[in-house]
Amino acid sequence: MKQYRYLDLIMAVFVTVLILSNIASSAKIVDLGFGLFGVPMAFDAGTILFPVSYIFGDILTEVYGYKRSRRVIWAGFACLALSAVIFWVVRILPGEVTWQGYAGDQAYNAILGGMSTGGIVLASLAGYWTGEFTNSFTLAKMKILTKGHWLWMRTIGSTLAGELVDTVVFVLVASTFGVFPWSLFLTLTLTNYLFKCGVEALMTPATYGVVGALKKAEDEDYYDRDTNFNPFAV
Repeated sequence: MKQYRYLDLIMAVFVTVLILSNIASSAKIVDLGFGLFGVPMAFDAGTILFPVSYIFGDILTEVYGYKRSRRVIWAGFACLALSAVIFWVVRILPGEVTWQGYAGDQAYNAILGGMSTGGIVLASLAGYWTGEFTNSFTLAKMKILTKGHWLWMRTIGSTLAGELVDTVVFVLVASTFGVFPWSLFLTLTLTNYLFKCGVEALMTPATYGVVGALKKAEDEDYYDRDTNFNPFAV
């Protein structure tokens, strides 16, 4: 199997971004103070960072192919699940008396407790899994159809598909389990989707630069012509 210089580094940053964005999503909902088409621009704070994971997903599939991207996606899924278990263990452990005085279990549960509750964990895992595989599959197929031309079309097109699936699934599952009120469903879905896709579009020049540099450094530009796209074929 061909050895790559930067694949492991990209996977490490990818997983870090996933976990940090999940923590931020549980910690705060941001309100920009204006509306779009009558819908307030309010979204969970993880939205600020999460689109970066899709940029990494685009880079992985574009350079290394769907098969290796699938491995990284599963690694991210496992690390997200592990982080949820760790936050749950921390939540049930007894708090020290001094800490209880200035912070306490109530503060922890309000901010980070969501990282270990069933609703937000299921929503995050379901949204991530469906969205990332949709993104990677779409980009890989578009690369073949465009014969490697128009990278901007592939990165933005795959993100439009992946982020739509991710956002709808995440907010739907989270609302079903009472993490978010149903009154915020449309607001969170629309603002999350628009913001994430906007970040992807703005980052297109940077994506071009990273993809070009990696293809040259790794001597790789993979086309998934004979790839098994089954997401469970790990």
